[in-house]
Amino acid sequence: MELSRLGRRAFSALAGTTVLGLALGGSVSSRALPRSGARGPVPTGPPPGPPGADGRRHHIALDRYSLLVDGRRLALWSGEMHPFRLPSPSLWRDVLQKMRAYGYNAVDVRLAWNLHSPAPGKYDFTGVRDLDLFLRTAAETRMYVVLDPGPYIGADVDAGGLPGWLTAVEGAARTTDPAYLRHADDWLRRVNAIAARHQYSRGTGTVLLYRLDAPGRAGLTRLHEKIRAAGIDVPLLHADSPVARADGERTRDAAEARRVHLGHLAQGVTLHHVHTAFGGTSWGWLPAPSAPGPTYDPTAAIDEARRPTAKAAPLHQLGQLLRHVPDFTRLEEAAGVRAADDRLRVRHLANPDTGTHAYIVRNDSATAVTSTLPMGGTDVEVTVPGRDAKLFATGLHLGSGRRVAHANVQPMLSLSVGRLDVAAFVGRAGEMAHLVLDCPHEPWPTRLDEEAAWAYDHGKLHITVPLGENRLTRVRVRSGKSERTMILLFADDAASLRLWPYETPSGRVLVHGPALLRDVALDGATIRLTGDTVEECGLEVWAPHGITDVTWNGDPVATSVSRAHSLLATWPLPGVPELVLPALDGWRRREENPESRPGYDDSGWKAADRGTSTSTTPVPEGQPVLFADDYGFHYGDVWYRGRLTGAEGLETVSLSYRTGARGMLMAWLDGEPLGTHRVAGDEGRGTRTATARFRLPDDLREARRRRPDAGAGSVLSVLVRRTQHAQDDYRAARGLASAAFEGAAPKVAWRIMGAAAPDPVRGPLNHGGLFGERHGWHLPGYDDGDWEAVSLPHRGRRRQGVTWYRTTFRLDVPPDVDASVGLVVGDGPGRGVRAQVFLNGWNMGEHAGDGPGEPHTFVLPNGILRTRAAVNTLALAVLSDGEAESGLGTVRLELLAGAAGGVPVEPVASPGRRR
Repeated sequence: MELSRLGRRAFSALAGTTVLGLALGGSVSSRALPRSGARGPVPTGPPPGPPGADGRRHHIALDRYSLLVDGRRLALWSGEMHPFRLPSPSLWRDVLQKMRAYGYNAVDVRLAWNLHSPAPGKYDFTGVRDLDLFLRTAAETRMYVVLDPGPYIGADVDAGGLPGWLTAVEGAARTTDPAYLRHADDWLRRVNAIAARHQYSRGTGTVLLYRLDAPGRAGLTRLHEKIRAAGIDVPLLHADSPVARADGERTRDAAEARRVHLGHLAQGVTLHHVHTAFGGTSWGWLPAPSAPGPTYDPTAAIDEARRPTAKAAPLHQLGQLLRHVPDFTRLEEAAGVRAADDRLRVRHLANPDTGTHAYIVRNDSATAVTSTLPMGGTDVEVTVPGRDAKLFATGLHLGSGRRVAHANVQPMLSLSVGRLDVAAFVGRAGEMAHLVLDCPHEPWPTRLDEEAAWAYDHGKLHITVPLGENRLTRVRVRSGKSERTMILLFADDAASLRLWPYETPSGRVLVHGPALLRDVALDGATIRLTGDTVEECGLEVWAPHGITDVTWNGDPVATSVSRAHSLLATWPLPGVPELVLPALDGWRRREENPESRPGYDDSGWKAADRGTSTSTTPVPEGQPVLFADDYGFHYGDVWYRGRLTGAEGLETVSLSYRTGARGMLMAWLDGEPLGTHRVAGDEGRGTRTATARFRLPDDLREARRRRPDAGAGSVLSVLVRRTQHAQDDYRAARGLASAAFEGAAPKVAWRIMGAAAPDPVRGPLNHGGLFGERHGWHLPGYDDGDWEAVSLPHRGRRRQGVTWYRTTFRLDVPPDVDASVGLVVGDGPGRGVRAQVFLNGWNMGEHAGDGPGEPHTFVLPNGILRTRAAVNTLALAVLSDGEAESGLGTVRLELLAGAAGGVPVEPVASPGRRR
C-alpha cells in the first residue's frame, strides 16, 4: 500500500498549492482554481458531473488533496481494463457499463505495442485494436480515461508489450538510445494522434490523464516535450510525479481488497487505482512467461466471463462512497485514536471543511476482533473480521440537518433524490448494524421492514438492524422541522450489489433489485431503465419528483408508490430463460508435422547460419546463431531442420534450448522420434533454459549401422514451443541455442521456420509455426472433408507430434440474452498433452495440463463466438509427447453466465482460408 514514489511528508509540503512542473506539464494553472479567485485549498463541495464529449473546454488541476476538474474536487476511482484482452469491440461497452455501475468513474487503459505493430513502421489500429472506437465508447459510457501507451506496459504481456521485431533491431529498449527512441517515438506518435482527439480538456472525449514510461530524468524531459508537441495537454503521470496515486496491486479476495484500498484512503490517496477491474483473456501468444495461462486475473472484480466476483462488493461500496460523498476528497490526518484491543490498527482522518471524521480500522490477525473504538466522543463497539478492514464515519452530513454521530457500519452513499435524502450503510451478513444520528429536532422514524428497531434519546436517534443475507432493510425518518424525508438503507455485501445510483441531467436516481443497471433516461413522466436480470427479481426506483411511470429494457412496468416513497414494481422482473448448448460432435482428425520426415522439402526455409546475434544471450562457441528472433520468428512454435554430415556412429544428441514458461522441445532423427523434453525452473528473469539429451534408441542405431550411407545425409528435426519473451529481458534468446553430439562429430547445416506472415485481421500474435497454422488448418472454410472422422474422447496411436481436430457447431441464443460461453478442454490419455484452441481462426490460448483430470475452461468472447444461429469453427492443435497414446479428451461447451439484457454484439471479422 505505497504511494507513487513520494513520501507522505514531502507530499504534505505541497498543501494549498497547485502542483506544477513535469507532472502536469503546463496544462494546470491558476485558472483552474475556483472562479472566485479565492486563495487556499478548494473547499469540499459537489463533484463534477459525469464526463462526456460535450464540446466544452475543461480545466484539470491537482492540489495536495485531489484532482480538480473545473474547480471541483474529484476523487478518481479508476479500474484497470485492457481492451486487447477482450477481442470483441462490442463487449468493451458491456464491461465499461458494468464498471461504471460498480462505482468506477475512470478506466485505466494500457496499450500493447506488440499487438498493433507486426513490423517496424507498420501499425494497425483497426478491428480489435481500434483505439479510437474504445475512447469513443468510454466517452459514451461517461467514463474518464487514464491512458498508458507504454511503450513498456508490463501487465504480464509478452516482452511487457514491446513488439517482437524490437528484439532484432539496434537500440536498447527503455533507454535513451537514439535507435530505440526512433521506434518508440513512432509508436507514441501514432497513439497520440488518436488520443489528442479524445481529451477531456478539449471537450472532445474523456481522456483525463496520460501515463509516461520514461527512462530517467533526461528521458522524461524529452518525452514530455514530445508529447506536448503532439497536442496532449492533459496532466502527465510518471514514476516521479508529485502525485499521491496508489500503486496498483493485485488482491486475492474481498477482504484483502478492503485492506488495500481502505489503506490507500487512510494515506490520503484520492487517485485510486484498482489493479484489475476486468480480468480478460491473454489470447494467442500474448501472455508473458509470468502469466499462468490464458486467464489473466481470475480474482478480478469482473472476471474473464464478465461476471462479478466476490471482490465486486467491497470495490462497489467504496467506489460509490467516493463518487457520492465528497467529504472523502479532502482528508487530513487527525488526532491519533487507539482501539481498546491493540490488534486493531486505526487511522483517523478529518475533512476540515465539513467536519466529517473517518476511522479506518484494520485487523491483521487471523481471527475476528471485537473492541471499543472512541468515535465522536463515544466508545463504540466494533467488530472487524480477521485480515480485513472497515471504514467508520462520524459527523457525516446526511441532509436535512442530520449527521452521523457514530456507526458500526460503513457508509456507502448519501444522495438527494427528488424531495428525499437517501443514505445507504453496509456491513457483513449476520452483523447487527447500529447507526446513531444527531437529530436536533425529534424525528418521526418509521420501520418499513420488520428487521429494524429504533429509539430516540437526548437528541440522538439510535437505529439497529440485523443484516440478513442479500436483504435490504429500509427506515424512513421525518421531522416537523424539515420538508425533506430521509430514507435509510441497510445492506450486506450481496444486497449492496443490487443498489444502483445513477446521475442524470435532471437529478439523481437510485434503483434496487436487478443484477445490473446500465442506463437511465428521463422522458417526461417516464423513467426508462436499461439493465440485466439473472434471476427473477423485484424492482424499486427512487426517482426525481414528477416521475410516475417506469420501463425496463423498453417494456412498461406496473408500479405503485411504496412507504419508502419509491416506485415499486407490482410484478417481478423476469430472469434469463434456460439456455441449452449443443454437444460438440462431428469431429475430424489429421496428423501433421511432416517437417520431421527426412524427405520434407525445406528449401524455402531460412538458413540459420548467422555468426552474430542481437540477443543479450551469448552465442555458444563454435555454433551458428539459432535464436528464433534473429530470423524474424517471434511468437509461437519454431521448427529447425539440421542436415548432418559425418554422423556415422552417432549415439547421443544434446539440444540446449531457451523458452518462456512451460516450454518444451521435440526431436526426430531421420523421421524417428528421439523424445520430448520440458523445461523446469527459472533463471529469475522469465527465461527457462534446458538441455535435452537424447540417446538414440537401440533399434534406430541398429538400423543406421546396416545402412552404408548412414550419417552421410541424416536430418535432425526439432520443434521448440513457447518462445514468449520475458518482461524484464525482452532480448533473451528464444528457441534452439546449440547442439552437441556423442559418438560422432557431424557438421550441421541448419534451417529454421516459424510463423507465416502475420494475420492481417487477427494480428501478429495469433499463430505460430506449426504446419497446420502455416497452411490454414485453424481457419474457417478450410476443407477438412478428407480428414478422419472421430468421436471424443479419442485415443490414437502412440505418437510424438502434432494432431489436429476440427468441428463446427451452431448456437441459437435469443437476441435479448447475453450468454457467456466457455469451452472446457480436458487432457488426453496421458501426461504432456498441449492443446492450442482456435475459434473461428482466433487463437484462444494453450491448455498445458500435466496430467488427466485437469481441464481448462476457455472463455469464448461473443462476437468471435457467433451466438445467433451462425456456424462456428473449432480447431485444436494437440501436441503429444509420444509417451502415451496420442489423442484428445473431452471437449464441451459450458454456459458460464447468462443475463436477460446485455449489449448489441457485432460479429468480429474472422476471415477464413482463401480457396
